[in-house]
Amino acid sequence: MSTCNIEHNWFTNLLTFGLCCGLVISYLPQHFRIINARSSEGFSPLFLLLGTTAATAAVLNMVTVQSGVIKCCRVVSLGTCLEITAGVFQLFLQWLLFSFIFVLYIIYYPPHLKYVQLSIDTHDSRPPTHFKTPVKSEEWKLSIALAWTTIAHLILVLFTTLFLLSTAPSSTTPSLPAQLSSWATFLGVSSALLAAIQYAPQLLHTYKAKVVGALSIPMMLIQSPGAVLMVLSIALRPGTNWTSWITFAVAGIMQGTLLTMCIFWKIRQRRLGIDDFGNPLFGSGVTSDGEVITTAAPPSNVETDAQGEVTVTVIEDAEYHAHGNLVGEETPLLHGLGGNLKGRSSRRWLGWLRR
Repeated sequence: MSTCNIEHNWFTNLLTFGLCCGLVISYLPQHFRIINARSSEGFSPLFLLLGTTAATAAVLNMVTVQSGVIKCCRVVSLGTCLEITAGVFQLFLQWLLFSFIFVLYIIYYPPHLKYVQLSIDTHDSRPPTHFKTPVKSEEWKLSIALAWTTIAHLILVLFTTLFLLSTAPSSTTPSLPAQLSSWATFLGVSSALLAAIQYAPQLLHTYKAKVVGALSIPMMLIQSPGAVLMVLSIALRPGTNWTSWITFAVAGIMQGTLLTMCIFWKIRQRRLGIDDFGNPLFGSGVTSDGEVITTAAPPSNVETDAQGEVTVTVIEDAEYHAHGNLVGEETPLLHGLGGNLKGRSSRRWLGWLRR
């Protein structure tokens, strides 16, 4: 086969190897961040859907355009086979690592956001009571639907690619048959379009939240400049064209925009004293009387309106005993109890009037 006259390009091979190592290193901070936080709050499910489907189309585009080269694995050595299929493995690795984020998103979806919560007003000074209903929230239902859509897309395009490759006529020239060329162009263009709009939902989601959430800034710091090397590595591969690398060029530009936004929000969070999920940082202070006051952080400001705010108020009731109003053995029980109740009632009214 004339297409099996492989030219060894050590620069391209070394670049591909470095990019594969860089992909793993860059995605690990994002995986660990979600697992350690035990929360995927801050991600847009549409962003994950578009990213996964774009990566799927990119992998199968590479498989299609390099199908003639891949067939050479039948007649070349194992080392040469690994060399000529390194581009496919590189894109497959990126698809796998990004898809794992979607899996972690579903696994660590915040429990308090899965179901609609109702707030019952007690019509007094106490905070409203919240009850979780068995009704799924709209975003959780959307996340589940998009996960199944991603699986359906993978099955559909994978089956179509394998069918076209198995039925395509054999050719002794490097050019692809017309049907494979059209399918590869469709996969490449669709992947580029999906990647172009992939970051739009996430940019909008992060802009509205005004917090970083579970997004990993270290991952984006590595991947944004790495997109240039990714484009170069794919463009230097034999049998590839612009449809194979345009996806990563567009994604790199959009990811750089998201990174810039997250850095601005990170600076804003430090100025406001809140964490990545919008919760005020825990703090404590000491009054002039030596009383220690601890402030508990309220829930995230990016939670749904159905949750509301849950405020926990701690009322110190030991002041009565501190003034020496002790009850002795000979003191009537009801008298002491009545005094306690009366004192507590007075303090409650005074506390209410101070509000």
